[in-house]
Amino acid sequence: MAVEPVQLVPYDPSWPLLFAEERARAEEAVGRWTECIEHVGSTAVCGLDAKPVIDLMVELKAMSNADYCVRPLIHLGYSYWAEGAEPHHRLFVRFVNPEMTARTHNLHLVETGGRYWEDHMLFRDCLREHPETAAEYARLKYELARRYREDREARTAAKVGFVSGVVRRANGVY
Repeated sequence: MAVEPVQLVPYDPSWPLLFAEERARAEEAVGRWTECIEHVGSTAVCGLDAKPVIDLMVELKAMSNADYCVRPLIHLGYSYWAEGAEPHHRLFVRFVNPEMTARTHNLHLVETGGRYWEDHMLFRDCLREHPETAAEYARLKYELARRYREDREARTAAKVGFVSGVVRRANGVY
């Protein structure tokens, strides 16, 4: 796969609509195995600059259903990133081009009631409810996008401390 540079853009008010459209497609394809599909990531926070990639988190009724979801999601145009799959998380990515240099959507299959689901929902909701935290996160994202423009994984890893700190504070754990 070609390098996919990290590029942030100003918040786009069409992102919630793009999520709703993709959620409907995902529900039709894999809805019988899911509990809920939520919009997560920076595009889910009104006013927050972000990579223009819509993140969907699909809460499965049982993680054993993940295997049933692979083929239907591939038929929707997703690539399954089986390498590095974790017991409680599966990642699917849609790209705008066959060279796989610009993704449009990330779709995460996660376990019902699992820590991954809970932490992502808590982080998203905290950013939505606390503009000062969202602004601090935006500053960090721009700094990391400059530092790790060609290394998406390193940029993501560099955000972990901030994200886990927000989740710990939201849980009342300092």
